Amino acid sequence: MKMIVAPLLRIFFRPWMEGEENIPDEGPAILASNHLSFSDSFFLPALLKRRVTFIAKAEYFTTPGIKGRLTAAFFKGVGQLPVDRSGARGAGEAAIRSGIAVIERGEVFGVYPEGTRSPDGKLYRGKVGGLARVALATGAPVIPVAMIDTEKVQPPGQVIPNFGVRPGIRIGRPLDFSRYQGMENDRFILRSVTDEVMYEIMRLSGQEYVDIYATAAKRQLAEEKKAADADRKAQQKAEKAAEQEKAAEQEKAAEQEKSTEQDKDAGA
Repeated sequence: MKMIVAPLLRIFFRPWMEGEENIPDEGPAILASNHLSFSDSFFLPALLKRRVTFIAKAEYFTTPGIKGRLTAAFFKGVGQLPVDRSGARGAGEAAIRSGIAVIERGEVFGVYPEGTRSPDGKLYRGKVGGLARVALATGAPVIPVAMIDTEKVQPPGQVIPNFGVRPGIRIGRPLDFSRYQGMENDRFILRSVTDEVMYEIMRLSGQEYVDIYATAAKRQLAEEKKAADADRKAQQKAEKAAEQEKAAEQEKAAEQEKSTEQDKDAGA
């Protein structure tokens, strides 16, 4: 990843980075990043000096077909941890335990607090779960990270990246939540920790913050698109009906005009 992918990314995209000195050279740390694009999973772990172990959605490991197998091989190869986002508590607990194990080995654990990619480039509410619970259970510092313009490199749904965009990574100062250590079962504390981290990410990224979950925003956008498509189809249907009615009226008028002319001829 670092020997092959990183040089290619630097050659083709010339990414910039600020604040890398905020990541310790050794010892445990948690990276909490915004999530704009699938390419985030390439730029961030490839360009940092230390290895970063992220949790990734389980679909990346279970999608069938050749593309699915290649994707699964990539994520397994770079040490990513699958997490089930369907709401199964057992799977979520397993992901948290895996994250704690990464920290206990003195490594860097990465997480996207939003839980999914932003559908429109805005920053959404962080989910209470992996980030805060791992931080409070281990006492590891949380380092906020802002990915910049990666959604322009590879917009959602686009396979081939855009090579004319120069993305960036901005890394903030570590946040210390050791004062809350051992309180990982207090939901109010978890929310407070998560919100503080999201505020720092917003400050670093300059994104507009929306106080709803990204998954809810995706559903809302999908519903709006569906409604807009239905309106467009209804409008097209109405326009087609109007055109057919106009054509019928024109045909009727032409027949009446022809009939009138025939009556005139007969009278003559």
